[in-house]
Amino acid sequence: MLRALVASGLLAFSSAALLASAPATAQGTPPDKCSHAPAAKAKRSMFGNMLGGIANSALGRLGAPSSVVGVSLPVGTLLSDAIVKMLDCKEQQQAAKATDTALRGGVGTEVKWNSESRANVSGRSTVTAEEKLADGGQCMTVSDVVIVDGEETVVPKKMCRAKGASGFARA
Repeated sequence: MLRALVASGLLAFSSAALLASAPATAQGTPPDKCSHAPAAKAKRSMFGNMLGGIANSALGRLGAPSSVVGVSLPVGTLLSDAIVKMLDCKEQQQAAKATDTALRGGVGTEVKWNSESRANVSGRSTVTAEEKLADGGQCMTVSDVVIVDGEETVVPKKMCRAKGASGFARA
């Protein structure tokens, strides 16, 4: 009971704090959610970690995977910096989802995506190799391709997960 009250309080406090800290814009359009300012990153990280921990705990008890419930994928653990710099927020989520889906399919799986925010941007993630580690972990090589204005950028990456872990992260 106490745990539920504390979690509810943290959720209410952090929601209010996030709303209070959101900058107002002159034209009423929402601010860029992908702001890369250090202060914005620190604030998102602090509240995101708190809320993410609460959500993961609650979802884990229910047995629901976070991707089913609509929680954003951890872009920083799934995409390389080179790819992140080329894409806007929505595209980063699309690329991260493509990587996550391709990893679930294994070697040979290719997942394509088209930008929902820019007509001239698309990409794909392809799993090209798999490696079993001595400690029971697993690594996969994924080739990310992003096409912006007809210019193709290919970035290979190694994704690993430890034995018993549920998700992959860049190695």
